[in-house]
Amino acid sequence: MPHMTVDYSANLEERIDMHGLCKTLHAAMVRTGMFEVGGIRVRALRVDHYVVADDDPRNAYVHLSLRVGAGRSLEDRKAAGEIIYAAAVDYLAELFETPHFALSFVMDELDPTLNWKKNSMHARLRGA
Repeated sequence: MPHMTVDYSANLEERIDMHGLCKTLHAAMVRTGMFEVGGIRVRALRVDHYVVADDDPRNAYVHLSLRVGAGRSLEDRKAAGEIIYAAAVDYLAELFETPHFALSFVMDELDPTLNWKKNSMHARLRGA
């Protein structure tokens, strides 16, 4: 541990260098100083069948799920999560320029403090 799983909508296949995202997330995990390099796993899984928000075919998503072993304080996990999430937001920044992208990140323990989401579609849908 830690193991990061990236699942993403298939319509991002040509828009994102997924290997680059995996490398970026790996580097961020290393930067936290919380994890041994030998235990870090980052993998991406393309999702071919999905419906996002109002089913607009332009809608896309990336979901990051990080599973970590026990023994770290809530404060340390939160700090590490913020570093990893910031790296993902930066890497995916151009996707947020459209009203059709959602990024979410959660650590395995699913504590509300450790559950990050960013979604640019809400404003468009609420305005309709």
